[in-house]
Amino acid sequence: MAAMASLYLKTSTQLPHSFPKLPKTFDPPLNLPRRRLPAPRTRISASLIDPDGGKLVQLFVKESDKEWKLQQASHLPKIKLSKIDLQWVHVLSEGWASPLKGFMRESEFLQTLHFNSLRLENGSVVNMSVPVVLAIDDAQKSRVGSFTSVALVDEKDDMVAILNDIEIYKHNKEERIARTWGTTAPGLPYVEEAITHAGNWLIGGDLEVINPVKYDDGLDRFRLSPAQLRDEFDRRNADAVFAFQLRNPVHNGHALLMTDTRRRLLRMGYKNPILLLHPLGGYTKADDVPLSWRMKQHEKVLEDGVLDPETTVVSIFPSPMHYAGPTEVQWHAKARINAGANFYIVGRDPAGMSHPLEKRDLYDADHGKKVLSMAPGLERLNILPFKVAAYDKTQSKMAFFDPSRAQDFLFISGTKMRTLAKNRESPPDGFMCPSGWKVLVEYYDSLSPSENGRLPEPIPA
Repeated sequence: MAAMASLYLKTSTQLPHSFPKLPKTFDPPLNLPRRRLPAPRTRISASLIDPDGGKLVQLFVKESDKEWKLQQASHLPKIKLSKIDLQWVHVLSEGWASPLKGFMRESEFLQTLHFNSLRLENGSVVNMSVPVVLAIDDAQKSRVGSFTSVALVDEKDDMVAILNDIEIYKHNKEERIARTWGTTAPGLPYVEEAITHAGNWLIGGDLEVINPVKYDDGLDRFRLSPAQLRDEFDRRNADAVFAFQLRNPVHNGHALLMTDTRRRLLRMGYKNPILLLHPLGGYTKADDVPLSWRMKQHEKVLEDGVLDPETTVVSIFPSPMHYAGPTEVQWHAKARINAGANFYIVGRDPAGMSHPLEKRDLYDADHGKKVLSMAPGLERLNILPFKVAAYDKTQSKMAFFDPSRAQDFLFISGTKMRTLAKNRESPPDGFMCPSGWKVLVEYYDSLSPSENGRLPEPIPA
C-alpha cells in the first residue's frame, strides 16, 4: 500500500499505462437544459470550479492557539462522539460540506430536510441534502445547561473540538428518517446505527477542531482533504476533474465508465482531464467490503493498468454512507464540487439499497441521475449519467448494454459477484482484473467460519 501512496497520490515516476480497448459507442448524457456540456473542440478554461459559497471552509484551530483552546475546552461540558459523529467532524473540518461551519442549527436542519438546499446570506442557494447533525440525550442536555460552548471528545475521552454559539433543538427522528429515506421501514442500516438509539435533542454550532481526525489504520495518507486535492489537481495541470464515487471493488464495468468519460472530455476540448477515484471511507453496512480491502483491490486495478495512474488520483471520501438513494447522491455530488470536481459520473441506482422488508430495490434505478439533473445548487456541476455496463459474451469483456442484442449480455450483480468470490470461483474473463479478483477472494476467505461456527470480524487487509 505504501507503493500505492507514492505512485498514485504523489509524483509518479512510472510511465503511464495505456487504457484497455473499449467500444466506440457510449451512452450520451440526458438532455439536461441546465447541464449543457461544452461543445467539442471548444477552448477550455483551466481553472478549477469554486467551492460552494465561494470559499473552502476549514475549521482547524491554529497550531499557536491549541494550548489555550485545550485549556478552554477543559472547563466546558463534554459530549462524547460516536464513530459516526467523529466522521462527520472530519467531513465538516476539511470543508466537504462548505459553506457549513459546524453541526447544523435548526434553520439549516429544516432547510436540508425540506428543500435539500441552504440559502446563504447573499441570497444564493447551495445544495445540502443530508442532515449533518449531532444528537444528545436528556442527561447531556441537562449538563450543558446555560453554557454557550461544549467540548467534543472521542470514545477515549481525547479532546477533538469545541462547538461554539450552540443551539439545542428537538430531534424529530421520524420526520428526519421519512424525509431523508422516503420511508420509515425498519432495517435501514444508517438509521439503526446512528439515529434510532440516538438522543432526542440535536445540538448545533460553530466547530473549532483542535486535533484533526486521524484513524491510524494505515490509510490516513489516502485521506486527502478538499484543499489537498485541489493542490494535487493544480500540480497535475488539470483542466477538468471528473469524480467517481464507489463503495465496492472496481470491476471493468466501472473502468469502462471512467475511461470512456475521459475520452469524451478530450473530444470536448479538454487537454488534461483528471479522474478522482473516490471510494467512500466512512460508515458502511456490515455486508459491504471493508475499506482496507477495497483500497488494496483498487491498488491492483491501477497496477494492472486498468486505470492510468498518471491521470487518476485515488483518495478516500470520509463521509458515512446513508443508503438514501436520490437524496444522498446529491450530497455525494455536492461534496466533490468542494474538492474541485466539475464533472460527476452517476450510474444506476446511486446510493441505493434493497428494500429492508420487501424483495425489491428501495429506489427507482434511474431517479438518482434524474434528480441530480434538477437538484437546487448543483447547476454548476456537469452530470454524466450512463446506462448500465454488462458483460458482453461476444467480446468477453464489459461493455455498455445494447438492448437490441440483449441475449449477448450477462448481468453480474453484486450478490452474484460476492457468491463467486466466497466460493473461490472465477468470474468470466474480462469482468475484473485477475489480481483485483484475488484480493476479493482473499477477503471472503478471511471470513470463513471458525471452529465454533461463528463468523469472525473482518481482518484488515
